[in-house]
Amino acid sequence: MKITLYIILSAIFTSIISFGQIYSGPIPKPTSGYGSDGSYTVATQSFSNPNYPAEDIRIYYPLGISSSVPTIFYSHGFGGYQPVNIMGLLNFVAKKGYAIVFVPYQTSSVTNTQRYNNLLSGFIKSARDFPSIIDTTKVGFMGHSFGGGATFANANHCFTNLNWGLSGRFMFASAQWYSLNISQTELLNFPSDVKLLTMVYENDSTNDHRMANDIFNTINIPSSEKDFLLVKSDTISSYTYDAIHGLPNTASSFDALDYYAIYRHLDALCDYTFNGSLAGKDVALGNGSPNQISMPGGMKNLVQSDTPNFSHPQNFYTYPCSSIQNPRQSYCNNVTSIIETSNYSSFSIFPNPANSILNINTELEISKMELFNIQGLLVKTANTKSIQIIDLPNGLYLVKVTFIDNSVVINKVIKE
Repeated sequence: MKITLYIILSAIFTSIISFGQIYSGPIPKPTSGYGSDGSYTVATQSFSNPNYPAEDIRIYYPLGISSSVPTIFYSHGFGGYQPVNIMGLLNFVAKKGYAIVFVPYQTSSVTNTQRYNNLLSGFIKSARDFPSIIDTTKVGFMGHSFGGGATFANANHCFTNLNWGLSGRFMFASAQWYSLNISQTELLNFPSDVKLLTMVYENDSTNDHRMANDIFNTINIPSSEKDFLLVKSDTISSYTYDAIHGLPNTASSFDALDYYAIYRHLDALCDYTFNGSLAGKDVALGNGSPNQISMPGGMKNLVQSDTPNFSHPQNFYTYPCSSIQNPRQSYCNNVTSIIETSNYSSFSIFPNPANSILNINTELEISKMELFNIQGLLVKTANTKSIQIIDLPNGLYLVKVTFIDNSVVINKVIKE
């Protein structure tokens, strides 16, 4: 569709109507680099959704492609089954040369497991029925809120059972709700070649940031291939950029937060995952690099931290991490930070596997050592460099070592 530019006489704000939605605010869209609109015309495929006949499955892709393209499988938020809610994102992805699959699921009269299955079966049907569009060797799974929580279980199924993404795969979860249908064992054995970007919003009072942090720190992805970003709210020239739960929702607002916080990082993540671009990695997974966190026009920078500080108590949120609805409620206050052991060249835990005692080899002073079982429950603690384990059942454990400077190292160990 044609993009029409309206020049507002006040010269303070710019509004761009793109695919029926109005871009607002004093800071214009990027015109180059990651986050800028692509040159492709958007084409769509719409077909029946077997599990939700009232709402079709839709694929948005670049018009005129001669072969299949890398594809993002999108899981929408609860109640967001109309694609108009995120039309800006859907069109952005297709204009950049990728495909994106949108599968609606029911809000009422079904269980959460049925919603997950609806999403998964829709993704699989799309890939099966449209191989000329969808390249399953290069895939991303992206989700928001309920869909953000669902991303992990459904991506894990497609990665481990269907071998999707062997030439590149990522997950992008934002403002995520509880993660169902995936066990602690599956998280600890998640394919380690997956890239992960987790994003939360400063003024989100719906979903507790702790549940995003729990999955982020538990999942078996190296810290070099994942990042946790907080998007800040701000006011520029009397215009409020509000980092709320619904971001992005281009049916209600469409501004620089969409492009610079979300689209830009998704664009870079695709380039790094699918093309191996190190420039893309510096933006998407830059571990706090200026290119990753900088925002335009005096807006507050993003905050990158693998060990975030939570500014609100759990009762601030509609859905706190500790809720009985959360199957991972027991993990909310346990393992909260991970630092690669490669940062500590003199550090090791031995023996591994072990039978009766675990020892730490390090010249650094520690404050405590903790041992967590596969369910994430604390089973042993000590303030020395050794810990007795002879009385524990055989199996996989996590050893968390906290140093006096509050840095943390976590290693997997086997008791046998």
